[in-house]
Amino acid sequence: MKKILVIDESQLFRDFLKQKLSEYGFEVTAAVNGLDGSVKMRQHMPDLVIMDYYLSRNSSIELLEKKRSDPNVADTPVIMCSARIDRQKLMQVAKYGVKKFFTKPIKVDSLLRTVSDILEVSLDLDNTPCIIEAHFNDEILFVEVSEGLNKEKIELLKYKISELMDLYDVETPRVLLIMPHVEISEDDSVKLGMLLSNILNYTKTKPRFVKILTNNEYVAEFVSSRDSYREIEVTNNIERAMDGLLGKKAGSYLDGEHSVVQEDFFKSDAPKKEGGESFDMKFEAEKTVEQGLGEIDREVKVAIVDDDIVIQELIDTAFADTGFKVQAFNNGQEFVSSADIESFDLVFLDLMMPEMNGFQVLQHLKEQQLKLPVIVLSALSKKETVVEALKFGVSSYIIKPLKPEWILKKATEVLRMNF
Repeated sequence: MKKILVIDESQLFRDFLKQKLSEYGFEVTAAVNGLDGSVKMRQHMPDLVIMDYYLSRNSSIELLEKKRSDPNVADTPVIMCSARIDRQKLMQVAKYGVKKFFTKPIKVDSLLRTVSDILEVSLDLDNTPCIIEAHFNDEILFVEVSEGLNKEKIELLKYKISELMDLYDVETPRVLLIMPHVEISEDDSVKLGMLLSNILNYTKTKPRFVKILTNNEYVAEFVSSRDSYREIEVTNNIERAMDGLLGKKAGSYLDGEHSVVQEDFFKSDAPKKEGGESFDMKFEAEKTVEQGLGEIDREVKVAIVDDDIVIQELIDTAFADTGFKVQAFNNGQEFVSSADIESFDLVFLDLMMPEMNGFQVLQHLKEQQLKLPVIVLSALSKKETVVEALKFGVSSYIIKPLKPEWILKKATEVLRMNF
């Protein structure tokens, strides 16, 4: 049995690595600071050391010097982590047998792959495509899941939740789990149960304060058939999902006509405490968005319906390396009058345009029974609506101002569902 020593002053980081590495059959010992690490290194003579650069009681350099002077562990490889890194630090530790230096927040799959390479032990990871993001806004924990359910990321989420609750100084948040386009079936029941269990256990939130925004019928069936989850509300209506969060009615986030979502509902708060995050929910091995789009083996036509030339150019540039055919329309009337409107595989649609606005375009598509995937462009800071757009069955939305990575990410999610 290979032995690993983890030296880090973050209990969450120690706990995660100890649990995860133990699952793979390693004997894992944790140390809380440099002095503790020095003692346990002599006692356990590990096959690998994973340590933070910034340590108290003994600095990392002092610890590495002691290691080099001890013939029993002098040749033991080291993986080092740090929230801050520069060339000077890298040069400083290179002579001590540091094999890899990771910047926090760490991509867990990359760390585990490095452990596998160094110790020459095969580690099997769940490779199911999955994106999980989590953030706080006004004591509401937003957890967004797309593409699928991945066991490794669901396990990591519980540590991420604990870390965020500490950084934002929240004791029992309300939770909105957003996964409108994730295909979930009975085969995913174990992972879905893990996801809900981790959210409830690590937020310590009662089920009635958790809402799930999804179109998936199996999720509703799964929740309603289990006593521990039955009080969780499952809905595909954003107004219902908003209702009751923080004890407020949906109207506190909507205008008088219930057609406007206020910007403060979606934005992320700044942490209340100092300190960086240790865990990155993204994996190094995940294909880039461009690679994901590149897997589509047919010509893709994208329509941009927006009166802003800058937005047209931005979206066109975002797809420059994909080989997609992109066509811009200056308003809704131009678009619906297009002879080949049915040929488009994806539509980026602004809501506020002259002559024919986005809502009128959506109404036209509905009346003509044209089921085109639509991504709505919405400047929430100007209080434009997404609620009404969602009622038309749009595939997704992006908050303005736009960023190229957001454009490609949303396009990837929508196109994968339609190809």
